Amino acid sequence: MKNIAIIGSGSWGIALAIHLAKKGNNVRVWSFAKEEADLINNEKKCKFLPEVTLPDNIYCSLEYKDVIEGADLILHVTPSLFTRNTVKQYKQYVKENQPIIICTKGFEKETLLTLDEVIRQELPNNKIGALAGPSHAEEVSVGIPTAMVVASSDTKLNDEIQELFMNKDMRVYTSTDIKGVELGGGLKNIIAFCAGIATGLNLGDNSFAALVTRGLAEINRLGTALGGKTETFYGLTGLGDLIVTCGSEHSRNRRAGKLVGKGMKIEDVRKEIGMTIESIDNIDVAYELSRKFNLDTPIINTVYDVLYNELDANEAVYKLMTRTKKSEQI
Repeated sequence: MKNIAIIGSGSWGIALAIHLAKKGNNVRVWSFAKEEADLINNEKKCKFLPEVTLPDNIYCSLEYKDVIEGADLILHVTPSLFTRNTVKQYKQYVKENQPIIICTKGFEKETLLTLDEVIRQELPNNKIGALAGPSHAEEVSVGIPTAMVVASSDTKLNDEIQELFMNKDMRVYTSTDIKGVELGGGLKNIIAFCAGIATGLNLGDNSFAALVTRGLAEINRLGTALGGKTETFYGLTGLGDLIVTCGSEHSRNRRAGKLVGKGMKIEDVRKEIGMTIESIDNIDVAYELSRKFNLDTPIINTVYDVLYNELDANEAVYKLMTRTKKSEQI
């Protein structure tokens, strides 16, 4: 039994809390919203996972100190947009022997840094890892079998996290390619957003398969330029996460893209989804990174134009389909 601190009370943070609590661990969750904390503590419910009843060994607090002090490790599960500011607020309570596992996906927009780089800047003496893979919160919270990857340069930490999470409902693999694991998870959200646009435009299975396959090529191209390994992008946190996010209505990134494909403005899409949409927050980052490394990323470039240069979604499809002739490249 361990004491686990989870920073973030969204659907994924609570799904992880449920999984770990069912294994007998004491779980304390930080939330910024009193109504969420009260719902978790008093009714054992989460507004994002309304069908699930939370185990008794989950407690939620508005105070970082209450959650972090005495914890054996910290799971960081806040949106990428707020990562640095959140870490700045809680780092005063973190001890050097408390590992931090990143369970969110994306980049820091202002610096183009991955989240492990952001947290290392704020907490340079702590062990850092990342947990990712094809894992909808709605399914993990009810024990549907799931496979994930934990990545860290510290193999002992990998083994500890693997042991902590693994049971009949969750299989966890280890990797030392933290950059690849993070980038696969962050970049696939962008392709899932594009898959949603294709769905909103009523395109078919052929279009979907082409988009996902060529999207994976762009993920690999950009991901390896940033230090990830090709084999990681063709594993659970690349291809696996891409499949589940592009094809499921559980994915808020896909749902957001679908609304854009149907003609909804992005401001209205945010209101309709009502939760953080990591793809929208990271499309401009991926675009800037591809330009920085002079990479061929037509899907990323085109969806950037849809969001920021008022390119019509149907015209975006035409633009992609009528590009100059190419040989197939990974």
